[in-house]
Amino acid sequence: MTRRGFTLIELLIVVAIVAILAAGLLPLAQLASQRSKEQELHAALREIRTAIDAYKQATDEGRIAKKADESGYPPSLEILARGAVNQKEPDKRSIYFLRRVPRDPFFSDPDAPAEKTWGLRSYDSPPDDPHEGKDVFDVYSLSSAKGLSGVPYRQW
Repeated sequence: MTRRGFTLIELLIVVAIVAILAAGLLPLAQLASQRSKEQELHAALREIRTAIDAYKQATDEGRIAKKADESGYPPSLEILARGAVNQKEPDKRSIYFLRRVPRDPFFSDPDAPAEKTWGLRSYDSPPDDPHEGKDVFDVYSLSSAKGLSGVPYRQW
């Protein structure tokens, strides 16, 4: 007994079933992508904030030169990866706090330098109205989107 193939109705049913399954998988893929980006954002914020704290500690210990009117926080994100001169080393080798500045995974322009993907808060700015200044006390995401938890990314 041989079968000659699928009828048109059978083909339409198969296509409809595949379309329904694909439509159900698309939101799951988008959710997985967003969750992955959120994990990247958490890791990047933790890495940068740890480097900022290490720079401040090195300044407080006198390993990095500081003027009287400076806070001791890094003047830019770039210096964390570029390095700062260790004043306590006889050969004045640099201290590095980051291998590279991580990107904000939610920043829309892929061509922007990683340092420009973050909002910067200076030591002199209040937490509810962060703005740039002569140092980098903290970083935040410039994204206006909200996370899966409902909290805006810029408040993480």
